[in-house]
Amino acid sequence: MPSPRTRPSPHPAAPDPLRPAARSSARAAARPAALLLATTMAALGLTATTAAPAAAATVPVGAGSYSDTRPPGTSGPTTSTGAPVTPKLTPAAQGRPVPTNDWWSSLAFQRYGDNPWSTPMYGHPLTYQATAAGLDIGYPTSPTIVGDGRQYEYAHKRDLTLGLTGLNSPDTKADAWSDWTVTPYWSDGARTLRTTIGHGSPFVYAKGTGGDARITTATAPAVFADQGNVLGITVAGHHYALFAPTGTDWTVSGSTVTAGLGGKDYFSVAVLPSPDALATYRAYAYSFVTGSKAEWSYGGGTVRATYTLTTQPQEGTQTGTLQALYRHQWLHTTDALTPYTYVSPRGTMKVRASTTFTTSQKAAAVLPALPKSPGVDTARLRGYLNEVVNAADPFSGATDTYWTGKALGRLAQLVPVAEQIGETATRDRLIALLKGRLQDWFTAGGANEFSYDRVWKTLTGYPASYGSDTELNDHHFHYSYYVYAAAVVAQYDPAWAADSAWGGMVRTLVRDAANPSRTDTSFPFLRGFDVYAGHSWASGHQGFAAGNNQESSSESTNLSAGLVLWGAATGDTALRDLGVYLLTTEAEAIAQYWFDADQQVFPATFGHDTAGMVWGSGAAYSTWWTANPEEIHGINVLPVTGGSLHLGGEKAAVRRNLAEMERENGGPAVEWRDILWEFQSLADPAAAKAKWDAGHAAYTPEAGESRAHTYHWIGTLDALGAPDATVTGDLPTSAVFSKGTVRTYAAHNHGSTARTVTFSDGARLTVPARSTATGTGTGGDPGDPGDPGPSTGGTFQLRSGGTLTTATGATAGADTIASAGGTNHDGTPYQPLVYEAKGVNGTLKPGAATAFRLQVDAGTAVGLGQQARVSYDLTGDGTFERTETYQYFATDPVAGWEEYAQTRGLKSATGALGDLRGGTVRLEVWHAIGNGTARLQTGTDRSVLVIPYG
Repeated sequence: MPSPRTRPSPHPAAPDPLRPAARSSARAAARPAALLLATTMAALGLTATTAAPAAAATVPVGAGSYSDTRPPGTSGPTTSTGAPVTPKLTPAAQGRPVPTNDWWSSLAFQRYGDNPWSTPMYGHPLTYQATAAGLDIGYPTSPTIVGDGRQYEYAHKRDLTLGLTGLNSPDTKADAWSDWTVTPYWSDGARTLRTTIGHGSPFVYAKGTGGDARITTATAPAVFADQGNVLGITVAGHHYALFAPTGTDWTVSGSTVTAGLGGKDYFSVAVLPSPDALATYRAYAYSFVTGSKAEWSYGGGTVRATYTLTTQPQEGTQTGTLQALYRHQWLHTTDALTPYTYVSPRGTMKVRASTTFTTSQKAAAVLPALPKSPGVDTARLRGYLNEVVNAADPFSGATDTYWTGKALGRLAQLVPVAEQIGETATRDRLIALLKGRLQDWFTAGGANEFSYDRVWKTLTGYPASYGSDTELNDHHFHYSYYVYAAAVVAQYDPAWAADSAWGGMVRTLVRDAANPSRTDTSFPFLRGFDVYAGHSWASGHQGFAAGNNQESSSESTNLSAGLVLWGAATGDTALRDLGVYLLTTEAEAIAQYWFDADQQVFPATFGHDTAGMVWGSGAAYSTWWTANPEEIHGINVLPVTGGSLHLGGEKAAVRRNLAEMERENGGPAVEWRDILWEFQSLADPAAAKAKWDAGHAAYTPEAGESRAHTYHWIGTLDALGAPDATVTGDLPTSAVFSKGTVRTYAAHNHGSTARTVTFSDGARLTVPARSTATGTGTGGDPGDPGDPGPSTGGTFQLRSGGTLTTATGATAGADTIASAGGTNHDGTPYQPLVYEAKGVNGTLKPGAATAFRLQVDAGTAVGLGQQARVSYDLTGDGTFERTETYQYFATDPVAGWEEYAQTRGLKSATGALGDLRGGTVRLEVWHAIGNGTARLQTGTDRSVLVIPYG
């Protein structure tokens, strides 16, 4: 969360994007600025009444402690009017830690006294809302643009209600849940209903007693298939299938459809992609999902995640299922997908017929700080450091969890920076400041402390802020700064980080915000992070018409980066790898859903290139507290740290983002210029440096920033180049930067012995114990800048005329990629450029894969997407045994080379690789979409194909 604005906004605040049923977030309550959602602030009820706390007991944790009772005069979770509230659970779920901050949390957290059921929940592709009569179900397929064009939403609208005849339940409770599924429960004394719903599920699975299955529709249904116990209906243009037990029959009477259950207790409903999919969906209709689980691993610079559903057949033997993958998932899977798709606020969802699928991504880079470089003047940096460390109050008067966290983050960033220039005294003073304030918060009693709520099973810092107490908002934002700062301390003082010292309290904060355990009885699994949605949610109660929301995705990834660094510093590889998974997954979600990197998610009618907030129903060009474009764009950048490098993976999106900011702002940034300069440096370091040079003399740093850090960041990237996400190291704390044809490899070794880091382009870097090291090159040994790059036997440059060659030293050129002619050719070559190498011999490297980096330039053309296919004829006989088609790359309408790499992900692959014996390797490049031409660079080592052979 950013600092308040210091001048009136020249931009009108957007109207309430959630319309009458919505309430705004308590995160904005203390803002002195013009509120973006002013019409909803009055409904917050932040003057909560507080119950008298019981006598507090101090719970020791190592050298620290927390309290098991809130401080006097404070509040825990409440309704919107301030009445204390407890979790809404069935007896079967009592005692389990409640996963607040989820897509369905309003089932368990009753924020509004007049709604004991739920607010709209966005599972995608279906939407839901619990009512007295059962579960309202919708499938919104047409976006609406609201709030003066500032928000798009696929708002929940009821197509039908699933229930039982006569059901009139006084409330709905959470009965069971797993990683991305939940089971709501209704009972009116005579009838009981349980349904299982989830992300990606086209089915709703129901079990009921005391009444017949009943479906009521919003309008009279049109029946397109009547097969007795299976009924196909169309409501509001959406196609549904109703499945009752074999031997029963559905009866349609107006807008009511009923079926006796024939002594059974199950039935299900599915939304169909089309009526002709009925037979396929019928095959899985009685294989009920009973649980969901995500598992992840890290190795060799790659994050792999497997998403699995467990099922139980209600009749027959089918145990498979259908599940719809979000864009950030199907971009990174090679698992077979069906032709079926769904509309969602996150773009197209693609259906897989299986209980499991796996994704694979290059790990997002993390460093404790950018490495030392010649771009930073020591004397100048020393002066900026002194400004911070010699300030009368380095914490700027912060008292609550959020603003204290911001101050901790500002100081923590400077510790490794001071060490780089030999300012050990300043480094140690900064570490002492961090320790002092962390230990103060990590000790119960006094003006600030953490307190554990045994009912809600959560740890809250007091003084709280922005609803972190009454709404359980933002714990992952606030605590990210504490974990990150503690990780920096641990890097220099491992003894301080021991569990028997202060590390135990750090781990307690981690358990609250990002608990890796599903069996912990004190805290829920991954409170804020939604493993299927791929990102975190900020609201504890999810009580909005638009579902849950997250504004500052970058403060969420700040926690993930903190986990990487804390785990690395303390030797906890499991926690480190959790951080890598969370960061890598959310980095792709941010690129797609906040920045629309491929320009395939935001509706064409939205009119914006970035979103300040993502909602269950869509996204908004807004923040909770202001309509100022600088903060709308900057809120998903700050804090800028060594965990922000992933933002440089989509340079075209960065450029579009900043161009829009300046258009909306009427010129360059004024208030948050440092944040936005740093953001620009991730794509165009020289341009950012020019802005720093012109404007650094008279600006006020953002509250979590300092001149010292901004100067170091911008100067370093200007010297080393922007992050190069196409190359990864086999250590999570490593990164690569590219400037021209030179790459700089950097890594930090937290371990007690030296180690060699191997990068995916073949480069190797030896890093001493507890140190950061760098080396330069174009591949191979980074200690030799003259090394030509990856093994020439496997690296092919492109030559105009259609040749792939391992030869180097050619003159740079370019070929023209023909226009797609305004037709979609995604996945099918259309007038492609073709490059071949024949007579190729090589032995397949175990575990290796095809790689490429292609320089493309669309000039000022809008809406173009280049696509590549790589094919292998293993014996040169004219038959290609292996073909790999990659997701297309959306170029920006700004003249200049952009890099298209295999990291876009496989779209499809056929056949298998084997050893090459006089074989042929072919590269095809064409336009998948668009109505214009583009250039493809040839004759350089920047446009290359690397095959997985030795």
